[in-house]
Amino acid sequence: MTEHKTEKRAGLPFIKICGLTDPDTARACGEMGADAVGLVFFEKSGRYVPDERAAVISRALGPDTIAAGVFVNEGYDRIMKKVEKIPLQSVQLHGTESPELVSKLRQQGVIVIKALFSRKEPFLSSAPDWTHASYLLAECGAGKLPGGNAEEWNWAEAAGIKTQRPVIVAGGLNPENVRSAMLKSKAAGADVSSGVEASPGVKDLQKVKAFIKQMNMLYTGD
Repeated sequence: MTEHKTEKRAGLPFIKICGLTDPDTARACGEMGADAVGLVFFEKSGRYVPDERAAVISRALGPDTIAAGVFVNEGYDRIMKKVEKIPLQSVQLHGTESPELVSKLRQQGVIVIKALFSRKEPFLSSAPDWTHASYLLAECGAGKLPGGNAEEWNWAEAAGIKTQRPVIVAGGLNPENVRSAMLKSKAAGADVSSGVEASPGVKDLQKVKAFIKQMNMLYTGD
């Protein structure tokens, strides 16, 4: 497969809105400036989407927005089946997957976001092991579910990650605190879900708009 364009216009940060369940909302997020929307395939999540729904959302996206499938400890064959069927341009690995899996997916042209955690494995300190990842996502990992669980944490920990890969910060983000999180983490991008929601899986587009505006203002000075 051909890798999707990921270069940000004018050097702006990478923005991912995760946990989309509605195609119109997903497309609107992209039109507002999101580079990626996340489709959760972890069945215990309140934002889980079945394959048929995910395919509708993926097809609704504009050409500058990628569909990122969020997986937790799934194998290569199952991931690639969804990548090809839906289709997905990116996968986010949110469990204890191996560097070898990341490498295999990258060989297929898939954009890979690998999650690392402050409080559980794989730890932020393991960043040098993930040389083939497209992005590393840094978050706390203290909650019951694999995601950020809407918990704020010490985002400055992400600034100490030793890696050549771009880092995305996540966990407890919202329009009010994302500028602070970006400055503390020195990250290249941000990933938000519950912080821009009206209810689990239902995005509040006014919050999405405010979040993206705050992110871009860091770089444009507006």
